[in-house]
Amino acid sequence: MHRRSFVKSSAALASGLLVGDALYAFSADRVINIAMIGCGDRGKGVLSVIKSMPAKFKAVAYCDVLDFRLKEAEKYVPADARPIKDYKQVFDNKNIDAVFIATHLSEHFKIAKDAVLAGKHVYVEKTMTYNIAQALELKKLVQKYPKQIFQVGYQYRYSPLYFKVKDMIQSGYLGKVSQIDCRWDRNGTWRRSVPSADLERKINWRMYKEYSGGLAAELLSHQIDFINWAFETQPDEIMGSGGIDIFKDGRETYDNIQATLRYQEKGMIGNFGATCGNAHDGYLFKIKGTKGSVSLLTNTGVFYPEEVTRKELGIVDGVTGATKIVINKDGGIPILDKPTMDGTNYALDQFHQSITSGAQPVSNINTGTQASICVAMCNEAIYSGNKQVWKKEYSL
Repeated sequence: MHRRSFVKSSAALASGLLVGDALYAFSADRVINIAMIGCGDRGKGVLSVIKSMPAKFKAVAYCDVLDFRLKEAEKYVPADARPIKDYKQVFDNKNIDAVFIATHLSEHFKIAKDAVLAGKHVYVEKTMTYNIAQALELKKLVQKYPKQIFQVGYQYRYSPLYFKVKDMIQSGYLGKVSQIDCRWDRNGTWRRSVPSADLERKINWRMYKEYSGGLAAELLSHQIDFINWAFETQPDEIMGSGGIDIFKDGRETYDNIQATLRYQEKGMIGNFGATCGNAHDGYLFKIKGTKGSVSLLTNTGVFYPEEVTRKELGIVDGVTGATKIVINKDGGIPILDKPTMDGTNYALDQFHQSITSGAQPVSNINTGTQASICVAMCNEAIYSGNKQVWKKEYSL
């Protein structure tokens, strides 16, 4: 290499970008300038975490079509952050390194597509896209730009607790898993108050099919994605049912759903349900194997050994025994010593690390596409009553 070429290459590296196919070379201690697109509940929640990480991120712009949402977001961003109503203006700002997308589901695809084409790193909230066709098209696009980080907001993939459970599954610690039981229940309408009737669909978008994937997309997709990841699989068949059984208030998305996912190769059945009519179980996630089962909350988990495993571990009566294993009164063993942080903290740490190192995140365009397809299949099964079958082209 001639010295002049070397100097040019060095200058490019120092500025953070190497021309051609080389890696975006941000330093590990670089503060990433971000813009939040969508300042509803989730957008403001992520902004609050970003605000707590000033050594890693700075919000320089925030965007929403509703003025009062922009006003609400002010307390989560620096005083010099710019409020924007047209998201496309975000992409004109060369100082913005990455964008977060937390709009209603039907907007994810077009905003993410525009962000990728504008050369931005992207963090899009789950579910990645509204339908299967969008997921496959976005995947094809993102794969053309491998140096741009594309992360999907499935926080379980970054949680120490869920990493541990994945290890337990992969190592055979649970034995042969045959059943998965998941719920995410609540007792309430899921409705937000609106200042005027013309804002009903913009604020309560989760209740309308034009914008939303309903309970499957907003809640159960987290658990569906974790099973895909932990078992390195996807469902072969999906059956479902549901209805507007509780709140006859003009909503279109169901307030009571159940989906059964068959993982043929793994010999497993996954039961995923949600209701707006009872909050007793709340969040429930149980994975059942021949050697034991795990029962998970979002930040804590317990392992329940089967009888043969209890003997192998030296547990005498399920409460005490000649062992260093800590046993709960119900015979369970805590998976971690203490609860984990909110998963968003771990996910944003990974996003920063991916941008500065160039390493792809665990929750990426490929896994996001897989989860989007699963959610879309669940909804088709639930709303049509027809069994859905995984197609070969989904795995491309």
